[in-house]
Amino acid sequence: MYLSLPLTSLRYLIRRPWQTVLMIIGIMLGVAVVVAIDLANASASRAFDLSTDAVAGRATHQINGGPQGVDETLYGVLRRAGLDIPLAPVVTAYVTSPDLGNVPIQLLGVDPFAEAPFRSYLSGPDQGAPAEGLAAFFTQPGAVLLSVDVAERYGLTACKTGRLDSEAQTGTQSSNSPAENCTLTLQFSGYTQTALVAGLLDPADGLSRRALNGIVLADIATAQELTGQVGNLSYIDLIVPEGDTASLLEVEGLLPEGVEIQEIAARAGTIEEMTAAFRLNLTALSLLALIVGLFLIYNTMTFSVVKRRPLFGTLRCLGVTQREVFGLVVAEAFVVGVIGSGLGLGLGVVLGQGAVQLVTQTINDLYFVVTVRGLEVSTLSLAKGFGLGVVATVITAAFPAWEAASVPPRAALSRSGLEQKAGRAVSLVAIGGGVLILAGVGLLALPGGDLILGFAGTFAVIIGFAMLTPIVTRVLMQWVMPFTARVGGVLGRMAPRNVVNALSRTSIAVAALMVAVSVTIGISLMVGSFRYTVVAWLAQSLQGDVYLSPPTTGAVRSENVIAPEIVATLRDWPGVARVDTIRFVQVDSPSAGGAVQLGATDNPGTADERIFKEAIGTSEEVWAAMEAGAVMISEPLANRVDGTQRAQKGTEATDGFLGTISLETPEGVREFPIAGIYYDYSSSTGVMLMHQPVYRQYWDDPAINAIALRLDPGADPDQVTLELEAALAPIQGLDIRPNKALRDEALVVFDRTFAITGALQLLATLVAFVGVLSALLSLQLEKARELGILRAIGLTAEQLRGLILLETGLMGTVAGVLAMPTGFVLSLILIYIINQRAFGWTLQLQLTWVPFAQAWIVAVVAALLAGVYPARKIGDMAAAEALRGD
Repeated sequence: MYLSLPLTSLRYLIRRPWQTVLMIIGIMLGVAVVVAIDLANASASRAFDLSTDAVAGRATHQINGGPQGVDETLYGVLRRAGLDIPLAPVVTAYVTSPDLGNVPIQLLGVDPFAEAPFRSYLSGPDQGAPAEGLAAFFTQPGAVLLSVDVAERYGLTACKTGRLDSEAQTGTQSSNSPAENCTLTLQFSGYTQTALVAGLLDPADGLSRRALNGIVLADIATAQELTGQVGNLSYIDLIVPEGDTASLLEVEGLLPEGVEIQEIAARAGTIEEMTAAFRLNLTALSLLALIVGLFLIYNTMTFSVVKRRPLFGTLRCLGVTQREVFGLVVAEAFVVGVIGSGLGLGLGVVLGQGAVQLVTQTINDLYFVVTVRGLEVSTLSLAKGFGLGVVATVITAAFPAWEAASVPPRAALSRSGLEQKAGRAVSLVAIGGGVLILAGVGLLALPGGDLILGFAGTFAVIIGFAMLTPIVTRVLMQWVMPFTARVGGVLGRMAPRNVVNALSRTSIAVAALMVAVSVTIGISLMVGSFRYTVVAWLAQSLQGDVYLSPPTTGAVRSENVIAPEIVATLRDWPGVARVDTIRFVQVDSPSAGGAVQLGATDNPGTADERIFKEAIGTSEEVWAAMEAGAVMISEPLANRVDGTQRAQKGTEATDGFLGTISLETPEGVREFPIAGIYYDYSSSTGVMLMHQPVYRQYWDDPAINAIALRLDPGADPDQVTLELEAALAPIQGLDIRPNKALRDEALVVFDRTFAITGALQLLATLVAFVGVLSALLSLQLEKARELGILRAIGLTAEQLRGLILLETGLMGTVAGVLAMPTGFVLSLILIYIINQRAFGWTLQLQLTWVPFAQAWIVAVVAALLAGVYPARKIGDMAAAEALRGD
């Protein structure tokens, strides 16, 4: 008896391959989406860690200065002080090279004689470069080192010693011979320099090899020359033993104002935390696909239980216990879950190849530069995806398993028992759904702004609406029956009745499709509202006619500077009425808990070009306050600033301002009053605007890195752009764009950011489609005997197919109708709660009918397409074959 129980399950799964395959596909797709996103997030995070480790090496702390870095004379002061801890100067910047595929790569300038304790690339086991190559690296100006893997990928070689010597003597660089491709064109901030590959690094450690894939190693002097930082260092590395506070205090005593020591691990953690909300959003969206897949699992397992109720009743009569029946069904789910999850891992790795590029591009566009050379297949990610798929499958199957085990033997022999029970439970399920919606709203209303609680509340609301599906289906079928009866006669009356009579199966399929479609509505409304808000913001904030900036390695604002002679040239350019300049830098803010982006501008219309959330008065009053030393901060930055410093306007502590924000300046920490908080969508971490003379007063930094030109009336921006490109190219290569082109580029970045969101929506809908197909196929096969009787009494194959397609169309209609309010509520949650907590942005809801109409069409078409195969299969079945039953 006990040995035959598993055989009954195996026999059932084998005899119904389509149902088994569809259930496996549902699990596989759900797991694949979760694994793909997790692998993409892990790969981007791992690439950032590798890049950080490759640059930092064994350093524990860094000495950082202001926007211009650290004066190199400080390194000499520290060396002469006789400190007992290792020191090493570093110059670093992101550059591009046409010889390296024009992808961002980090130029790392080091002092070879101070490197040994920090990084082993020039000595020790990680070196791998020939001695003559290292000798040239030490002595030859413009010499760099690459990893062997990078050189092989792009067909580069190390220059021969004779060539290096001759070029060192003549001071010129010859062209590459056909057999020797050893020069490297490096581009930084619009300038182009040529470097010589002195040697190739070939470390034995695989981790070091991957880390070096994104680095070009150079001598300090070479890196300073290539990046225009002569006389300055990016920072100074330190190795401070744990607990050695005495050494830290000794170093701090030698540092000038505005220069400080920072712990590397804390700084790297702060930077990576910038993307935490973005990665969490993707993970939550990927879980929606798995949730839709769970509806499919529940539906299929419920059908398998209903189909075998007579068998379970017979087994119970023969002495099989409830526990054994429960274990039998759960074991089936476990086997199917293992197979589906295992296949989902393979598909997840394939999908991850594309997802990692989308995730990386978004991080580069919005946060910081990270170069991911390939998908990092993490065992932990695979284990999480596999475990999640199996556990979710077993938990979901536990409900139909309990149903199979709890029914008395006599009731189990009746096929109508489950539907009667389901009919009685409709009201209870609806009440449960209402309670779950209220619980979700309660979670969303909890103070504190926790993002995970926000997603938990969102999922509760979605599942609560899904639990309303049975009662909505019953009500809508009663409403639509008179209409379908008038149009389709007897068949028109039968179709809605059949949907209601099989509510235990049809409602689950409808719920799965509804969830997928509602997510489409919610995200479409959110993205549409976001785009509408961004377009309005761009129109308000981009008032210049032509914009100039140095080329960057990403869409984020760069600190690369514009040559001073260009500003002088532009002020005298025909047709230019005004030249507005701005300097963007990163500064540390104790009150914001880390680095903030500061924009120092001389544009007198700055306040007029902002939409304020709060302000001390009119835009003229805000600008006057900025001229006197106040600042404006963006909404996301205001959310970061310590609440004790963000006091209400008019209190004695703020003296009429909106609070203060503290910044690290070369003169120490200074408090700046806040004159306005404005809406801004360029950065989720926040931006601060300051009057340029005030900035230069504290930082003594005359550099600028962006220019906006206001042209005379009648001047053609496109023509001026062409003329400037030709005239300024010999001085510095700049990105010069008229207003419209800059707006278009900003929207391209916006659309690119949500590309992965659209892909996840599509996959969730695909899972729902499989669920509806599975439900319909199962339902029609279960009703084969009933449909055979209809054929026997005169129903034609075409009429039978029409009946099935009408049923599926009605199911799609119910899904589309219920998805509309669900999707609308979801959009409100995404716009006003999730987006605010994740990114700090206020969006304006843009309500249009298009997403609702599209979603309803998708629901109906998906349901009809899913019904085509069952309709054909049943329509082609002979009446005698259908009447034979099992």
